[in-house]
Amino acid sequence: MAHHCSSVFSMKLQLIKVFLSLATIKGVFGNCYSSIFSFGDSLTDTGNIYFTDPTQHCLFPPYGESYFTHPTGRCCNGRLVLDFTAQTLGLPLIKPYLGVENGSTIQEGVNFAVVGATALDASFFFERGIDNVSTNDSLRVQLDWFKKILPSLCNTSSECNEIFGSSLFLMGEIGGNDYNYPFFLYRSIEEIQTFVPLVIKAIASAINELIELGAVTLMVPGNLPIGCSAAYLTYYETADTDQYDPETGCLNWLNKFSEYHNDQLQKELSRIQALHPHTNIIYADFYNSSMRFYRNPSQYGFTGGALTACCGGGGPYNFNTSAECGDPSVSACDDPSKYVSWDGIHLTEAAYRWITNGLLEGPYTIPQISISCVSQDA
Repeated sequence: MAHHCSSVFSMKLQLIKVFLSLATIKGVFGNCYSSIFSFGDSLTDTGNIYFTDPTQHCLFPPYGESYFTHPTGRCCNGRLVLDFTAQTLGLPLIKPYLGVENGSTIQEGVNFAVVGATALDASFFFERGIDNVSTNDSLRVQLDWFKKILPSLCNTSSECNEIFGSSLFLMGEIGGNDYNYPFFLYRSIEEIQTFVPLVIKAIASAINELIELGAVTLMVPGNLPIGCSAAYLTYYETADTDQYDPETGCLNWLNKFSEYHNDQLQKELSRIQALHPHTNIIYADFYNSSMRFYRNPSQYGFTGGALTACCGGGGPYNFNTSAECGDPSVSACDDPSKYVSWDGIHLTEAAYRWITNGLLEGPYTIPQISISCVSQDA
């Protein structure tokens, strides 16, 4: 009997040890994140573009009209996934890196994302005659910016580990522009498909560097379904009805391309996770979180439809490259919350809210992100 008791006791002890070791690994995930460090492109930029290209059309009305009441550098009528994520976690809106004054506090995070940014360096595209790339601030440049601010965040590796252990690193979305630029020049899909492994490699390299610097929790978004984008639907409009999904009206072959990128990204994330068991690498499924409202727009309040842009210069999808949202001649729809697409390329605040909701409340993060202390204000 005594032997039985002691074996039960030692089993309990083992279980407690396992639980404690898991709690140590998961400890930071169960609490609020103390800061967010973010990288990416126009789906995430909260104002860096203001400092790199003051002529960018996202800097002019009606951008920002719905939440901020004025343009902020966000390519949206209001908040982005990053903003909703910060608000849900009880953090202030994350400041753009280029707008942070010396001496101002950055403890709650910094955003390095830039409108137009690519995962691959701009030189990669210029070498291939893809000359419509709008910024040199690629993922590599953003990572260098992050390293620049390190001394003002922490001085020792243990101090850095402590800060970054309770931080959420949001890796994008990034990679979409690596495909947008060549697609908008009508480059062949065969050529663009060869970019995918290189884009994934660039994202993986950035993740590995951040892990070395102390990052523990990284949320890595996949790409949106580009076949549902008003811009792509306009560029690649065709009379061949077989190319469209009868349920959504999206272009099948373009969505298959997004799925290919996302599939390759998830495989790479699994590899990185296996190499770093003490990190928490979360895939954020932007694709399926948004496909919900392309399939059933009215169920999510999108009575203006899912494929037509709210703000644009006409055409079947209200997208026109010669009359972009932000041009003085272009006006927005009366109620952007009824539309999925804001300007043909970017989504509305309402769409980003639904995407974020799908990520933070499930089931569109793999593994499910833990947010045990959630502010209900978002």
